[in-house]
Amino acid sequence: MEIESGKTVALVGSSGCGKSTCIQLIERFYDTDSGNILLDDVNIKDINVRNLRSHIGLVFQEPVLFSCSIAENIAYGNNFEPVDMNEVIAAARKANIHQFIASLPQGYATTVGTKGTQLSGGQKQRVAIARALLRDPKILLLDEATSALDTESEHIVQEALDNARNGRTCIIIAHRLTTIQTADFIIVVHKGRVVERGTHQDLLKMKGYYYKLHNNQYAMKNSNM
Repeated sequence: MEIESGKTVALVGSSGCGKSTCIQLIERFYDTDSGNILLDDVNIKDINVRNLRSHIGLVFQEPVLFSCSIAENIAYGNNFEPVDMNEVIAAARKANIHQFIASLPQGYATTVGTKGTQLSGGQKQRVAIARALLRDPKILLLDEATSALDTESEHIVQEALDNARNGRTCIIIAHRLTTIQTADFIIVVHKGRVVERGTHQDLLKMKGYYYKLHNNQYAMKNSNM
């Protein structure tokens, strides 16, 4: 697959098809046995890992927060150098959580508790987004970033993610197809291979794998109403 700079691309497919593996390979959590991953025509194996990751922001489905203050959790997003408090606040604003933090009695000094238990799922996710944005990454990777949230929280977090995508190359893995319909293009993965690509409307017209995934989700949503 080829991803153009500054575009938002969504990876979709059934569980176990290889979507998360793509993100883990880009981050170099492990390397490929064959084939290459190129960043601006440079093999990422030839790039210093620390340098590579300094240009990438990553938000998982279940964010890992540390038992310290909100400010420290956000500042951890750039642990390569000292972080100014103004940078932390700017990242929180971009992640649509500054007003909530400012409303707390202790503000940014508020302790989040073990694994962030003092915050709701949507609040934890927005702290994780702020952490990812702190280093002003050129590439933003979102691995099921809203799938564990209720509908109301998902809407708030999705708004923060939409803001975060501006001016960046963004790769989104999403189970709920409603969250990726505005992507520049969608790549459908099946058993580790790309089988379809195109916009939401293009893929529906093909009546292939994406069409089936979309219809199955729509049918499940109606049956649960």
